[in-house]
Order: sequence, then C-alpha cells, then structure tokens
Amino acid sequence: MLNWLLIFVPITALLEYFVHPADWMIFTCAALSIIPIAALMGEATENLAVKTGPTIGGLLNATFGNATELIIAFFALRSGKIDVVKASITGSMIANMLLVLGLALFLGGLKYKKQVFNKNVAGALSSLLIIVMIAFLVPAIFDFTEKVQGITATQALISDENFSLAAAVVLIGLYICNIIFSLFTHKDLLSASTEEHEGESWPVKRGVATLVVATLAVAWLSEVLVGSLEGFSHQLGLTEVFAGLIIIPIIGNAAEHAASVFALKNKLDLAIQIALGATIQIALLVAPILVIASYAMGRPMDLVIHRPLELVGLFGATLITASVARDGETNWLEGAMLLGVYLLLALAFFFLPVGV
Repeated sequence: MLNWLLIFVPITALLEYFVHPADWMIFTCAALSIIPIAALMGEATENLAVKTGPTIGGLLNATFGNATELIIAFFALRSGKIDVVKASITGSMIANMLLVLGLALFLGGLKYKKQVFNKNVAGALSSLLIIVMIAFLVPAIFDFTEKVQGITATQALISDENFSLAAAVVLIGLYICNIIFSLFTHKDLLSASTEEHEGESWPVKRGVATLVVATLAVAWLSEVLVGSLEGFSHQLGLTEVFAGLIIIPIIGNAAEHAASVFALKNKLDLAIQIALGATIQIALLVAPILVIASYAMGRPMDLVIHRPLELVGLFGATLITASVARDGETNWLEGAMLLGVYLLLALAFFFLPVGV
C-alpha cells in the first residue's frame, strides 16, 4: 500500500547529489522514502517469523523492529546532535505507546464494538513499561540530586555520563532477561502465534535479502535526513528538539503502524505486542546501545532528560498505556484517549520556546 512512496528514493538521490535545493525539500523526500522501506522491513520480519518459528522469528522482529530509529539516531549521534538523539529516544517511546497503540485501538474499535486480548501478555508488557519509566526517571532524579548538592556543572556532567554508562549495561541485561523469559522459559505464555500471517509466506532467502537491502537503504537515507535536519527545522521555524520528539519518531515508527492493520483484523494481541514491545526495546536496548556507541565515538551521551515536560510526557504515557493494557479488553474510546494525549504533548512541544 505504501510502495508508491518508493519513487521518492531516486528523487532524494537526485536532490542530494545533483540539484541541492533547500534542506526542507531534501528532508521531506528522505522522510517519505524511509516510510515504505520501514514498512517493508516489518513485512519481511513477519514473513521470516512464519518460516523460522516463533522463537527465532520473535528475535528477528525484536532486532529489526526498531532498526530505523536506531540507524537515524546513530547518524544524529555521529553528527554531534545529542539533544536530537535523546529527544528521538523519548519521542519514539511516547509515539509507540500513544500514537501507534492509540491508532490501532481506535481503528479496531470502530470496526468492532469490543476487542479482547491476552491479559497475561499485556500484564507482562505493562510491568516492563514501569521498568521503562524507572529507567529514565532515575537518571533525571540523579542529576537533580547532584545540582541540589551544589556540584559543579562539569562534575555533574561527568557523573551523569558515568552513571548512564553503568545503567546502560544494567538495561541491556534486563532486555536479555526479557528475551530469555519470553522466547525460552515462558514462551508458551508470551510468544506470538505463527498463525497470524495470512497468505503464502516469503522464502527465507527473500526475507533475509529484503532486510539487508532495506537496512542499507535506511542507513543512507538516515544520513541524508540528519544532514538536512538543521536546515529543515530552521526553514520551517521548528526546533530540532521538536523534530526529534515528534517528526523523526513518526517516520521511524512506520513499521510499527502495522499494529493498526492487525487491530482491524481483530488480532489485538499482536497489535499490542508490536506497539508495547517496540517501546520496551527502545528503552532497554536501543537507548543503552546508543550510550555505549557514544563513548566509542568520543561523544559521551547520558540518559538524563532535562526538560520536565518531556519527562512528564513519558511518565504520563507509560501510566495511561499500562492502565489501558491491563484489563484484557478495549474499545475505540480508549484509543481516542491515547491519541488525544499524544496530540496534547505534540502541541506542547511545538509551542515550547527554544532553549527551554
């Protein structure tokens, strides 16, 4: 359905290397190019899951589900745009919980009066969401405590970076525990069924080749996207933080919007696993990997969220999403509430003055 957007891939190459127009044009074309490729990556991992079984297929979905966000953040990090990277991490989690899940519940609820899902799966994911909230709340409180104690800005920065590096190791450990729990020791309770796929599945070689080519394409487009981000933001009167919090996550979450398709098919368990599983992976794997990678690049990044609005947004999104996901049933109104909260946050970030 989104394949027609692939026409923007050659257009992006033409603009980037030959025409050199305004940055907003390059950014827009690169963003439109990433959307169908990210969706194709999601389709490829779904088809591979059918061939390889739920255990390996689940691992592939976990690995490639957030590949777009990771690649975009990597190039932003390499360019020294640490604020954009941190904003994109928070923005991706908020978008997955409120926009992706909200849209899925809303559209599914319009078609079905009430939809039900596995409370065991949702309960386990909701518990991990609380861990996600704690994972970003603790560094912020740690930084606040330092400032209250009168530590200098330089000392606080070093402490934040050291703490974040140690915390990254702990978070990756928790993610590994989650993989072992969901794919091995308790796979009968939590793993997705392979019967979710409809129609003839792709051969394994086709699925792997698609993932490799798509990943390379996203890597190149991400570099173009990040390179034009500053000009795009300036020309449209937006802050880079707004772009990182709202625009980039919407682009990077193109594959996750498959949750809406599954909700319309009344496969709500899979829709919830896509939206919440992606959120958990960003917090417990993607963000820690970026922290470790930042040290390797010589540009240390911490996990401290300095903007109170950003922290409150993440806190609120986690609480309302966990509340919606715990009771085992949902309707269109709950989806509308999630979308409404996301719209409020997007407007707040849009009107937030520069430097706040």
